[in-house]
Amino acid sequence: MDILKSLQWRYATKKFDTTKTLTNQQINTLKEAFNLTATSYGLQPIKMIVIQNKELQKQLVPHSMNQQQVGDASHVLVLCVQNELTTHDIENYFNLVKESRNTPDKILHPFKEHLKESFPLKSNNEIFLWAKNQAYLALGNLLTVAAVEHIDACPMEGFDPKKYSEVLQLKKHAISPVLVLPVGFRANDDYMKDLAKVRKKTTDMVIEI
Repeated sequence: MDILKSLQWRYATKKFDTTKTLTNQQINTLKEAFNLTATSYGLQPIKMIVIQNKELQKQLVPHSMNQQQVGDASHVLVLCVQNELTTHDIENYFNLVKESRNTPDKILHPFKEHLKESFPLKSNNEIFLWAKNQAYLALGNLLTVAAVEHIDACPMEGFDPKKYSEVLQLKKHAISPVLVLPVGFRANDDYMKDLAKVRKKTTDMVIEI
């Protein structure tokens, strides 16, 4: 399918086929797509938890507004943000740039110092909201890649982050969950799968200047 047909095909899957499981190759494609997502400054202040554990998934259902797709999906992806962004993280990023591109220090130094000076001036809430925006970029990328790969998904904001953190023991990783994405294959009796897609006209959504 071409990209537009893939996007027409996808929908927020409400019921997954519990007998079907994504292949390792499909999961690896989603992991690489997550890692290749564009992020502000290239800093990647996000992490993704990949869950393939039915017992654990069932534990998360009550903390997901009882949405059963969390328990029934092949895998559950939990998008998280770092609890803080330090100058050490910035240094690591620029070390990686130098290693990957062999960029001279004289070119990297001004931008690196700008970030090291500006981020400490931001409040924790400002940094959290900035990082959360990067998680949404990753979510959009994952939804598109999943559609192209014929993988069903259901993006979710309706969950209890504190309970997810407790169940998944995320405190030790210094990250907080912000989005949940069950993935798998739609069930034949999902009432949503054959409904027409509801969208405004493209001409109502796009302004050309």
